[in-house]
Amino acid sequence: MSETLALVESPVQLLNVLEWAHVNPPASPSAARPGVASAAPGRGPLTVVVLSPKDVMSRGQLRRMTELAMDEGHNVHWCEPRSSRTALAKIATELTPELRRARRIVLGDPFSRLVQVLLPLSRAREITVVDDGTATMEFTELLTRGARLVRWHRSGRRRSPADTAFGAFAFAARRRLTPGHGREVELFSSMPATPPPGMALRANRFGWTRARFGPPLITASTDIVGTSLVETGVVDPERYLTAVGALAHTHGATRYFAHRRESPDKLRALAAATGLEIVRPDLPLELVARRGPIGHTVLSFPSTVLHTLPLALQGTGVRIIPCDVDPAWLTENASPRAQGFLASITDTAKA
Repeated sequence: MSETLALVESPVQLLNVLEWAHVNPPASPSAARPGVASAAPGRGPLTVVVLSPKDVMSRGQLRRMTELAMDEGHNVHWCEPRSSRTALAKIATELTPELRRARRIVLGDPFSRLVQVLLPLSRAREITVVDDGTATMEFTELLTRGARLVRWHRSGRRRSPADTAFGAFAFAARRRLTPGHGREVELFSSMPATPPPGMALRANRFGWTRARFGPPLITASTDIVGTSLVETGVVDPERYLTAVGALAHTHGATRYFAHRRESPDKLRALAAATGLEIVRPDLPLELVARRGPIGHTVLSFPSTVLHTLPLALQGTGVRIIPCDVDPAWLTENASPRAQGFLASITDTAKA
């Protein structure tokens, strides 16, 4: 039986669960990786439930991350909740005993409908939310206001019948994520997020990443970190292509680390127009950069890595430079919140 159950849907979420486990190792020495000290009394073994996404790159990175998780002594249960219309109901039934036994739930995406369906099935009195990138910043802000947990790039869209039908699950999940009534809710984060009253905040310093990988080889070149803002309909494709080309020319960049959700067609066009070498990482960028080689300068548009790479590459001398998104690049379908939210990411990284 696992006292701690983690629900993850992306490679970055699983990375941050491993970082959390690194500072909360299992009470039983037999459950830990050889050479890792045992934990404070009462901390039970960790089981990771992977709610697998559909896109190929995310699945590939998740497979690699599950190997690392198992190397650390954790149990991993791979699920396919998106494989059919009835898959989630079946998985929920299968997981209900584990969810009810778990003393603590660790989750990476409080906006996820899958998580919002599963969380109310749990009786856990302790909940930890780990980073799902910049979404952490909007999660804490929305929870403080008591607002619906809707991602910023979907804000402003008309609610569909499915959204309305799902409202009861979302409401129940939000209540479980709100501290109080005997529940302890913890945020484990490397982001500049302000938790609501009653929620504990613990800093994620990427200690596991630095201990497990590197130090990296630092090259004399400049790298650019890609973003999926085009794929989410926030930024115009042609404007983005032009902006990346300008950055590559100005800074002499040679490589482009693609986001796992960037489309192959877009990446081919980008390579042809800029001459950049396109790198499709097999792990989250924090691990790839720590493993090396990595350029002495890394440029990034508004992204989680503006906050995580400085921690993962601490002490290496690599410069992480934020690059703003010009409001003129936004599409007419972009959320009204887009400009302010993207600016806040780069502004807090520059601070």
